Amino acid sequence: MTAELPGSVAGHKRELRAVARSARSGRTPDDLAAAGAALAERVEALPAVREAGAVSAYLSAGREPPTEALLARWRARHLPVLLPVVLADLDLDWALDDGRRRSGVLRRIDEPAGTPLGRDAIARADVLVVPALAVDTGGRRLGQGGGSFDRALARARPDALVVALLHDDEVLARPLPVEPHDRPVDVVVTPARVLVVGRP
Repeated sequence: MTAELPGSVAGHKRELRAVARSARSGRTPDDLAAAGAALAERVEALPAVREAGAVSAYLSAGREPPTEALLARWRARHLPVLLPVVLADLDLDWALDDGRRRSGVLRRIDEPAGTPLGRDAIARADVLVVPALAVDTGGRRLGQGGGSFDRALARARPDALVVALLHDDEVLARPLPVEPHDRPVDVVVTPARVLVVGRP
């Protein structure tokens, strides 16, 4: 078997992203509200989350698996939550979630309104909740294509648990294509289940 060329990997990822985004486009507001509530329950039940001194997450947008119900739970119990601020080079800075939002300069997505803490602030988090378009059962993650979270994960502590949120049909049995910068996840949470795909 010949090795797949990097260009072929990138092209395959683009095709997979298009399919995933198309599937997400059919989800209704009711679908998303139900998913958000179920995801919050399942993530909160993870022992690593219950024991965490700080976590990181993201502000969902569009038809991504919703995070606001989860973030509200964490604010209610005063758990420090780092949320990303997208920089001009698509890298991520971080700010603590206090419930306030502002429009992001880049990509017009909301971001936390708090003071940026620097790119390395991600190392404070015991658990990292990350977005994905798909994850396979080996923990390979398909992101949006900007590499933002792959760079951020490279700065995380090695012992931090990485959790991806997905819709139920976005966990794939077939292996996803990977590139050297891709970072795997440890756990996948969907509205219906929790799946350990990396270390326990």
